Amino acid sequence: MAQHGISSAFLAVVVVFSVGCPSGSPQGADETVGSGKTGVIQAIATVGMVADLVRNVGGDHVAVSQICGSGVDPHLYKATRDDVQTIMSGDIVFYSGLMLEGKMSDTLVKVARTKPVVAVTEELDESLLLEPDDFAGHYDPHVWMDVSAWSQCADVVANALAELAPDHAAEFQANAAAYRETLEQLHEFGKQVIGSIPENRRLLITSHDAFNYFGRAYGVDVQGVQGLSTESEAGLQRINELVELLVAREVKAVFVESSVSPKNIEALVEGVRSRGHEIEIGGELYSDAMGAAGTYEGTYIGMLDHNLTKISQALGGDAPAGGFQEWKPSQESGKAE
Repeated sequence: MAQHGISSAFLAVVVVFSVGCPSGSPQGADETVGSGKTGVIQAIATVGMVADLVRNVGGDHVAVSQICGSGVDPHLYKATRDDVQTIMSGDIVFYSGLMLEGKMSDTLVKVARTKPVVAVTEELDESLLLEPDDFAGHYDPHVWMDVSAWSQCADVVANALAELAPDHAAEFQANAAAYRETLEQLHEFGKQVIGSIPENRRLLITSHDAFNYFGRAYGVDVQGVQGLSTESEAGLQRINELVELLVAREVKAVFVESSVSPKNIEALVEGVRSRGHEIEIGGELYSDAMGAAGTYEGTYIGMLDHNLTKISQALGGDAPAGGFQEWKPSQESGKAE
């Protein structure tokens, strides 16, 4: 049985990762102090997807400090002394869960003795979670790649914040509902633009298996050169298998990821071209980290919009040049005008 929930996620993590987040000030830290002095809840979030969720639900009543910034792989995260101090300074800590954060579990266990520590995925129905063969005993943590599933985490955040600031509970719930409505529109956009790719070319090959939920949600065959964790090494046999698949299905593009070395994808492209098939790197996708702070891709909506639009366009689909921001669903058909 796979691990699930905040307690089991803490106790079951036995991961040997050694590369950490950069030290220094957390990305996106708001210039406010804790709730005890200003009435604003000081929330700490491990990764960008979680931080953005908390910001949207918390609104003006929450200041969010994010530990892992743009381009940082949370699978390889190791907390620094400054990170621990930041976590200890908050009123509440939010993390993704399902073993995404690796070695952070020891720190989170200690912090949970004195303040709320919440896994935003902890209340997701197990029927929504994937358990790939190469990650036996644990769920795939990349839930945010399915916008519809990730949107359900907004209610977990709203309930946790309401416990700290009950006077604002109604506002947190309203923010969560509004955000979920926008995410549902993004989900529909994703189904349409990925569905516009010719069926034989709906093959998404990336650096590692971060897109399994994406594939299930939007109807595309996902293949990673590496496994779920970026610590695994891609073998020559796997490269050759993917070369054969790309040539057979006449796929025109593969993709690199912002937080993973591109070397395996570059080897894949070289192998395909040696077979006389034209293929290109269709662009950089965001998998375990969002874009830079202050950019559109530095938001969860921007991150997924970028991925959906880039994949559709590179594989021969019909996504608008402006992506989700340009897309207008028809009231009559539910399709883009």
